[in-house]
Amino acid sequence: MTLPDAPSSPAGADRTFQVDLRGLVDLLSHHLYSSPRVYLRELLQNAVDALTARHALEPAAPAGAFGIRLYADGSAVRVEDDGVGLTEADVHSFLATIGRSSKRAEQVVEQRGDFIGQFGIGLLSCFLVADEIHVVSRSARTPDAPAVEWRGRGDGSYTIRTLRSSARPRPGTTVTLTPRADAGEWTRPTQVRALAGHFGSLLRHPVTFDDGSGGPGVAVNPEPAPWARTYPTPGARSRALAEYGEDVLGFTPLDTIELDLPAVGLKGIACVLPQAVPAGRRHGHRVHVKGMLLSEQADEILPEWAFFVRCVVDAESLRPTASRESLYEDDTLAAVRDALAERLRAWIARAAASDPDLLARFLHVHHLAVKSLAVHDDEILRMLLPWLPFETTDGHTTLDEFARTHRTVLVTSSVEEFRQVAAIASAAGLGVVNGGYTYDRELVHRLPEIRPRTSVADLDPATLTAHLDPVDRETELAAAAYLARAREALAVFDCDVALRTFQPASAPALLVDSREARHERTRSQLAREQEGGLWGDILGALRQEAPRAQLILNQLNPLVRTAVAIDEPELARTSAEALYGQAALLSRRPLRPAESSLINRSFLDLLAHALRKDH
Repeated sequence: MTLPDAPSSPAGADRTFQVDLRGLVDLLSHHLYSSPRVYLRELLQNAVDALTARHALEPAAPAGAFGIRLYADGSAVRVEDDGVGLTEADVHSFLATIGRSSKRAEQVVEQRGDFIGQFGIGLLSCFLVADEIHVVSRSARTPDAPAVEWRGRGDGSYTIRTLRSSARPRPGTTVTLTPRADAGEWTRPTQVRALAGHFGSLLRHPVTFDDGSGGPGVAVNPEPAPWARTYPTPGARSRALAEYGEDVLGFTPLDTIELDLPAVGLKGIACVLPQAVPAGRRHGHRVHVKGMLLSEQADEILPEWAFFVRCVVDAESLRPTASRESLYEDDTLAAVRDALAERLRAWIARAAASDPDLLARFLHVHHLAVKSLAVHDDEILRMLLPWLPFETTDGHTTLDEFARTHRTVLVTSSVEEFRQVAAIASAAGLGVVNGGYTYDRELVHRLPEIRPRTSVADLDPATLTAHLDPVDRETELAAAAYLARAREALAVFDCDVALRTFQPASAPALLVDSREARHERTRSQLAREQEGGLWGDILGALRQEAPRAQLILNQLNPLVRTAVAIDEPELARTSAEALYGQAALLSRRPLRPAESSLINRSFLDLLAHALRKDH
């Protein structure tokens, strides 16, 4: 692989690249392969592809006649196959030339879809764990072909010898590695056995492992994939698939969805997660290509909204990337993603139609995932919107149940707005849904598509205050002086003060304010501060009369009735500030620095007043 110095040649003549094999291996280890452990996957892959070619050469051979044998005793790692093997010419062409794949030989290029590998550099991965690769091969294409030996070394040199047929009695290939001292982590017998099971548990050819202890070889893949087996009953099949999902993925699935796309030769399962996951968090899926594990983190096989499942699939027609650790993004992968998404929709539809208990458990855990799907999928919207849980003034309930009680459904634009009004709106008989969570407001507004007799409207302060009862004229006049002092104290917050009666009587005050109103007041304040100049002109042109917040005091509350009777101006001012601060805290919105300061000051002033009164 290290080329000799080229003789001098005329100007303009073609030259050949000089290859630094050590540098190339370093490049592979740091930028192509995720871990040195992939060396065993590459050896298994080469063996599987050789067996595939052997079966194409001898199609009448019985299933299981050809296999793969692994050996590791701590001093060497050996992979032997009964595949098509190599002639001496093949060895010169394919093992001694970086980047060329033996799969190009003898019309195999027309059958590339039958092979896992596509790039012909996998053997170089062995240099991640060994300084020398020893290959002995005998071709099945040529009767009485001799065995051929190839030794490649990490310094880029190699040797080729022709051996007697007795050196390899049967066609096939044996690859032997002598591990480096620093590669023991990946070449110990227990690790080789584990890696073989990890990568090759679903391979269609028999694979056995021998640790050199003298015992019989252990089958790495004793059974076919669980979806390829036959079962006595559908229930037994479902249980077996669920057990496999739990064993491979590490959790007990809420349900198991069988996946089958014959057009691309894909089979597998999707396991519904038993716990909720953050919105948009995508789990990696376990993807095999022709039985060989490609990746445990292939998140591109499902759409983003399907974060409530993890999949284990085996496919024939998906293309791996050069590292063979992820999938190549092409039209086939896009079609597979769409088809699998349709399978998940069909599962939800079946649960909604025939298994309400399963649907309820699923929605209890994954309602956010379904909401994200319903926003873009009209079929799911029509099917599941009435069943989805929302936070309402009647508690957490479904829209279907909520709409039976409230013909007009009001929806807030933020969580803090809902918390401001929930108790009072409930006491007033208003049906309000918290629209501040992701997707909720948009979905609630689509409820009339499912229930035409239900109307939906955004909640605004005027709607709420219209349901608060005014006080009588005498009470209003008696409180006028206090209300004037309160308005003066709270003017700095652009807040008006009014006196009403409403339930529950335990609520002393309600702060009616919206995020949009606060933003408008902030913009107006900025415009006032920037008067003059171009920026001031722009903001001035956009300025509107900024809506004010409103502190509504509850005349039914004993504390408020005591406060509005205060004659002392400073105490009246302090009590109004305290009522504003308490209402702002109950709204659970972020406090501005001035509001935090007001709350602290009013508390200390009231405490000081109480202490002076006691003395």
